[in-house]
Amino acid sequence: MPALVECVPNISEGRRAEVISQVAAAIAAVPGVRLLDQTSDADHHRSVFTFAGDPEAVVSAAHALVDVSLREIDMRAHKGEHPRLGAVDVVPFVPISGISMEECVALAHRFGREVAQRHGVPVYFYANAALRPERMKLGDIRNKVQYEGLAEALATTHVPDAGPARFNERAGAIVVGARPFLIAFNIELDTTDLALAKRIAKEIRESSGGLPAIQALGFALKGPPRVQVSMNVLDYNKTSLATVWREVETRAAAAGVRVLRGELIGLIPLGAALQVTASALKLDGFDRARVIEARFLE
Repeated sequence: MPALVECVPNISEGRRAEVISQVAAAIAAVPGVRLLDQTSDADHHRSVFTFAGDPEAVVSAAHALVDVSLREIDMRAHKGEHPRLGAVDVVPFVPISGISMEECVALAHRFGREVAQRHGVPVYFYANAALRPERMKLGDIRNKVQYEGLAEALATTHVPDAGPARFNERAGAIVVGARPFLIAFNIELDTTDLALAKRIAKEIRESSGGLPAIQALGFALKGPPRVQVSMNVLDYNKTSLATVWREVETRAAAAGVRVLRGELIGLIPLGAALQVTASALKLDGFDRARVIEARFLE
């Protein structure tokens, strides 16, 4: 079976369509890579690209993304709702088929060291590629420090895993990792009460004693004004999207607030979508064997 790797880089640009298009074109131009999805958000001022292919081709495409992003994005002028450390914020490699997690870790380490040397930016390794236990979680590296606190933290808690321990004002820093598949799932509430979104996020995230395999934050959005509970579902077999929705909706309703809509960032596995269908329709034993297209692909 040919090796297939997915890469899901997040960059700190969600407003300039011409820059986002340049990044997408750079990825798509690499032979052996397929650009599967691109999602941008102006409030978060962030874009997420999903592409997959042969491991070497995916690394080449990730370098192409970094080249364009660091040329076009100046972090000194960047403001957005989402936590970030740099112009290219995070680059995770995900094993899909024919490749082990250990091989993806090696891929991430090689890519990160190449980027650090090529662009002179600090690089941190996270998730399965972490070199230190305190850097397993992306949030532990990024969320408290962010770009604005990076210059001071470089000498203490944020000595890089690769590259110079020197603040790059324009580029910031990059976090590179290898991880299993995750689902980025947001729920918007019909209110501007940011405290409510933050409270719900705290109650449902695993680190606060909430739902297993859930990371969550609350954000304020502007167009139109509302708040959002933004989540990473690290393992949909531990907590399904249907469960997440019910927990957020129940807490919002208790505060007299209705849910406006859900939002997926990037792609989800078929298994996660089937879970939602089974839950909504109360179907027992519903799996991919009951889906026509899935049967044809077997």
